[in-house]
Amino acid sequence: MSVLDDIIAGVREDMAQRQQEQPLEKVQERAAQAAPALDAYAALGGNDTPRSMLRVISEVKRSSPSKGALADIADPADLARSYEQGGAAVISVLTEERRFKGSLADLDAVRAAVGIPVLRKDFTVDPYQIWEARAHGADLVLLIVAALDDEELRSFLDLTHELGMNALVEAHTAEEIQRAGAAGARIIGVNVRNLKTLDVDRSVFASLSESIPAGAVVVAESGVRDAADVAHYAAHGANAVLVGEALVKHNDPAGTIAEFMQIGAGAIADRLQSSGR
Repeated sequence: MSVLDDIIAGVREDMAQRQQEQPLEKVQERAAQAAPALDAYAALGGNDTPRSMLRVISEVKRSSPSKGALADIADPADLARSYEQGGAAVISVLTEERRFKGSLADLDAVRAAVGIPVLRKDFTVDPYQIWEARAHGADLVLLIVAALDDEELRSFLDLTHELGMNALVEAHTAEEIQRAGAAGARIIGVNVRNLKTLDVDRSVFASLSESIPAGAVVVAESGVRDAADVAHYAAHGANAVLVGEALVKHNDPAGTIAEFMQIGAGAIADRLQSSGR
């Protein structure tokens, strides 16, 4: 069993418990009462041509399978506010409990604290989770291509859009990028972490980002340690970077976000100039 398979097995068990406590009909009622979703595609520069700014998706992340405990986040709302002050375009909140120590309570706290789009970052394997995300105020959900077949990917993406949300569609290979594009993904993330070994290979991004369909927002996921990594991703086509560990372990997350945005904008400007745009 791969790491992804093991995580998903736990996700399904935990979801089954929540479904007993909150049947789909109840979750759908709550989703209908939620404030309309914010436009994460626009927040990530999807309507800008050319995309001359680098956006940062800042993550509330306590733990990970590869690194274990990262930070003791006593107040996710306070951290989220600092992210927003630093200029984050979107805030990602881990809600997976077993490996990442996240929760829907974290999502609720962050949603109530900020006025920018919020991503529910979890392993989406059932429509229930998409309805659940909207019921808790999420504007964006994560869809991992490797965890879904083509029919699931398309139907989940369709449901996300029907609920007014967007999806960050995560790919690890050129074939998965092609599947994401065929399903109609508008925000495509390249995750440079190998799902089998959990190793990070930042060089993968440059080789895969070129195959992302024109018009899609390109997000670099995993491996951001510092400004040099941000510059590398921006120079090779990233419109946004998703950053977790480098922020939750930093004493000045707002300042770090501002630095990343400045460095990224410079790298994008150099890329656009060299391409004649």
